[in-house]
Amino acid sequence: MSYEEIDHTADWAFRVTAPTLPELFTNAAYAIFALEGALDVQSTTTREVRVEGIDRQALLVNWLNELLFLQETKRETYQNFVLTHFTETELQATIHGAPSQPTTKFIKAVTFHNLDIVQTEMGWETTIVVDV
Repeated sequence: MSYEEIDHTADWAFRVTAPTLPELFTNAAYAIFALEGALDVQSTTTREVRVEGIDRQALLVNWLNELLFLQETKRETYQNFVLTHFTETELQATIHGAPSQPTTKFIKAVTFHNLDIVQTEMGWETTIVVDV
């Protein structure tokens, strides 16, 4: 997984990279839970997720916010993300997780602040700002 935390004045930001666009979405999901410190449990739960967006930026925000919603309402954290269908406006995934353990930080929501998904010579990259 490829991500790095970035200093941000108001909230919390991180950069995600991947060779393909679907992997970027998977790495971003992984990063959310890794940054919360929520990955040290064995997966015992499987859920199916489907989200849509008007473009790839909206799809990314909707995807990550859906995972945060599930974390909050189901009291679970997720460690493994398998995209079973992916377009720039729709994705379906099977996610694997476990009951929530205490986390080091809690992410409330993913924002559109300065969000851009760009293709580089190395693949894809985005910087995500979250509300904590």
